[in-house]
Amino acid sequence: MTSRRNRMAAHKALQDLIQDEVSADPPDPHRDRLQVFHDRAILYLKYLQIFRNLEEVFEQLVQPQRKKGVRVILDGLMGRLLELKAQMVDLDRSEFHCFDEVLLDLKMTPKDLQIPVPRFFLTERNKQMTIDVMLEKRQRVGTVSLRCQVLSLEEAVHLLQVSERARQGRIRAQVTKELKLSERGFRRLTWRATDLEPHQAAIRIQKVWRGFMQRKKTDRERRQEMEFLGMIPAEIPGPGPAQLQDQLVSTGVKLIQDQNEEEYQRVQLSIKQSVLNVEGTDMKETLQDQIRQWFLECRDATGRFPDFPHVDHGGSASLFTQKSPEQVLVELSVQEDQEKKKKKEKIGNRKQKKKKTTQDERRVNGSSCFLTDVAEGHRLYKGPFKPVRSFACCFLFNMKHQKRRETDVLRFRDNRQVINLQLLREEKRREVEQEVRVQVDELMRAELSNLKLVVDRTKMKTRTRNKEKKKKKTKKKKDLTADRSLQSLCEELILNEFLIKPQTVRLSEFIGEFSYLGSTLRQANNDPAPSLSDVRQLVTLYAVLPLGSQAILKKFPLVKTLLLAGPSGVGKTMLVHGVCNETGAHLFHLSPKNLNHSYPGKRGATYLLHLVFKVAGELQPSVIWIEDAEKTFCKKKTKSNQQFDLQRLKKELLRSLKTLKPEDRVLVIGTTQRPFDAKVKPFCKVYKKIILIPKPDYSSRLALWTELLHAEGVELGPSLDLSSLAKITDGFTPGHILKVIRSVLRPHRLKKLRLQPLMGVEFVQSLSRMEPVYKEEEKAFKVWFRKTPLGRKRLLGANADEDKRGNGKKKQKRQTTKTR
Repeated sequence: MTSRRNRMAAHKALQDLIQDEVSADPPDPHRDRLQVFHDRAILYLKYLQIFRNLEEVFEQLVQPQRKKGVRVILDGLMGRLLELKAQMVDLDRSEFHCFDEVLLDLKMTPKDLQIPVPRFFLTERNKQMTIDVMLEKRQRVGTVSLRCQVLSLEEAVHLLQVSERARQGRIRAQVTKELKLSERGFRRLTWRATDLEPHQAAIRIQKVWRGFMQRKKTDRERRQEMEFLGMIPAEIPGPGPAQLQDQLVSTGVKLIQDQNEEEYQRVQLSIKQSVLNVEGTDMKETLQDQIRQWFLECRDATGRFPDFPHVDHGGSASLFTQKSPEQVLVELSVQEDQEKKKKKEKIGNRKQKKKKTTQDERRVNGSSCFLTDVAEGHRLYKGPFKPVRSFACCFLFNMKHQKRRETDVLRFRDNRQVINLQLLREEKRREVEQEVRVQVDELMRAELSNLKLVVDRTKMKTRTRNKEKKKKKTKKKKDLTADRSLQSLCEELILNEFLIKPQTVRLSEFIGEFSYLGSTLRQANNDPAPSLSDVRQLVTLYAVLPLGSQAILKKFPLVKTLLLAGPSGVGKTMLVHGVCNETGAHLFHLSPKNLNHSYPGKRGATYLLHLVFKVAGELQPSVIWIEDAEKTFCKKKTKSNQQFDLQRLKKELLRSLKTLKPEDRVLVIGTTQRPFDAKVKPFCKVYKKIILIPKPDYSSRLALWTELLHAEGVELGPSLDLSSLAKITDGFTPGHILKVIRSVLRPHRLKKLRLQPLMGVEFVQSLSRMEPVYKEEEKAFKVWFRKTPLGRKRLLGANADEDKRGNGKKKQKRQTTKTR
């Protein structure tokens, strides 16, 4: 009942939202930019809430047809979220937005702003088992690398000292062991049993046992009293009966889902084959009779045989729209005239600059290419509709007066939630009809050309629209590994450590708190720094959702490159591994360290990038991680980068990115600690989206200390002042805080926690050895980001807003002087 109630509530909210968007007036270009952004933010949060509820419903459904329909709606909602995000970025001129006032208006909490990662990304992924097995084998066996690690003098001396001290310790331990064994043997020889009565022996045993039990009971009571008084935190209880029952139910639901999906696929194939065998021949004959009848009607009405509709215009499907032959001929002539006009416009605009794409127009006008999908999926699930049938099917089944009937999957009342065979048969009948129609169209085109030759004595106009202009001969990119199998290419990349297994981390483990004073600071003309929570949301939007859903890329092609910039230790590497784990993507690692040793020479970069992009395209989804991305675009050459031709790598990277298709689920993620060392223009030309990760603020640092100490098994007590630790670690990154905690909480210190509680003073010495992010470095990042395209756009927009305010103040002064 709860699942059904949530499902109905989500569909009711979606229906209201779709009606509001469809009936809304077109956006006024003279409207205030901030007001438009506020409206887009409200839509964004409402769609996000519906998406979260439907994702939860999707995981509980066991009926395959229902899951299929909900998946269509979820794909449309994800695409709509990305569209609204693009519009908000254009309006706000920033990737990070302040939602605190919008959340207050909608009575939501910051948790409602978190973007859930759909769990079906991993369950529906077509896993490459051979690649996973090779990666696990590589990680387990740990094959010896051919290249040796170069050690400094201090590291070599330290290594020798450790080995020598270990040898001496083993000798001392062996001597001590022999002494103990000798003493034990001597005691055995000289030991004599004491003569005790049974009563006295029982008393001694009881004394030892009662003392042990009383001490154990006293410790337990003391701990209960301390927990009751709040002096120590209570122990985290294990899973209760309700949680265990929930886990059992979810496991059973997964098994039922797998069984129903297998049954659905089997029934799907059998029904399609039966429809093709039983009704395929009749469909073919009926379609041929209908098309021949149309030939004769057109000739009687116009005096000549018509031109057969092209494949791009639907073929014979455009004939069965209940239109007269004259109307069909007029539509075909209009389409030809439009094509001629388009050709003339293209010829006339060759020398002009390129106009904005349809995607940019959608961003400005606020239109959507996913709203129709969401509305169509919602209509299939919530309301009856009359299925569109061709004349052939209507003639075949004698359905001249077909009644209105329900095909609502949600209203299909079956407690067992088995397959709706009637609905499935109708879907497969349409698929078979489309396949038969393609075959019939080819036959009827040939028959129409013969009729024109015999009756009208004219040749049929052949539409060779795609062959009118000879394409320029372009050099095809040569496949350097055409004679090798995919498995051999993967083995080569794994052995050279370019294809690696991602670390087991999730994006939810990227700790960061929401910024509650963003709008207040902006009203005071202070640009607030983004929080780590905003960074996690951006990575989910730009990386996880496009990699997990193929339907998004087909209609809304996104950028294929993403740059994560920030100081050392802010979590760039963790985000890359988290993206791979959330989507099940393969991880390709490119860095100057492994590039210098594996493929040297001029042709090394060409071969390597060809190999990586080819395998990544075959093993979609894939993430290509370029570490230290700024070294490819360095302003000056360094000694460490002279061995590998980084300029050659830059050229090959640009060429390889052009080979990616918009629908490919391949994402290039670059990470950099010093982006200001690279040339800005070519750097931003490669990486279209740039996310600047800042140092954590006070609330994020407090959450980091709390979560990381809990992860190490520390019980927080009054002796540990976390607020002071969060205050004194201003400027330190999450990586610094994690290193400090692990350096203090050694195994021997963890054993003493019950007797000696942890205090904040113990972390001060380790913190003094760390170098925080100084103001000069933070300022360098901000200055560099202002040089990026989005930073320049924001700066120009701020100057324009100031000019408008200044002009407004001048007008007010003039009006006041006139009144005086």
